[in-house]
Amino acid sequence: MARSHQMTVPLAGAEVLQFDDAVLDACGPELRGELLTEAAMLAEAFAPDGRAEQLLAMAQALASGARSDEMDGERARRLACALRCLARGVQA
Repeated sequence: MARSHQMTVPLAGAEVLQFDDAVLDACGPELRGELLTEAAMLAEAFAPDGRAEQLLAMAQALASGARSDEMDGERARRLACALRCLARGVQA
């Protein structure tokens, strides 16, 4: 039996966070900047049109495990977050 998870009363003071922003913020400013810079370089090389769909496709590929042996899973997931931030227009 499926339950309905609808809220009938809005939460006062509730804040909606972007997961990708939170992940990058948890990395610290130096690593965050490095990841956003790397994402921008990837975008320039592989998505020169800068279309959000291209950036999101690259992020999906990284997050799903499609990466080289040179990049560990944690780094790939963080880089995917940075690519999604770029797709939303977040700057380094």
